[in-house]
Amino acid sequence: MPQLIYLKPDEHIPYKEGDEDKPWLIVEPFDNDGKFYGTGGSHKPTGEWVGYASLAENDVSLEKAIAAAQEWAQKYSVPVIHVRIEPETDE
Repeated sequence: MPQLIYLKPDEHIPYKEGDEDKPWLIVEPFDNDGKFYGTGGSHKPTGEWVGYASLAENDVSLEKAIAAAQEWAQKYSVPVIHVRIEPETDE
């Protein structure tokens, strides 16, 4: 099961030089309407890059968005899902 790391509203996914090809996945608020969406990317076993964008039926709640992201993360060996509960601040 991928590890869930919760981000503060002003915090971004930690990124280091050389991370460009590493798997990533984030679940975050969609505006302020109570919906959440997920985005990310990883590699198929063949080495081909594959992207993730959550489906509308999974965006209805944080729980559903995380569950869908966990399923995808397990399939494509993404070790960490970053989760932002509150929208990013503009500061």
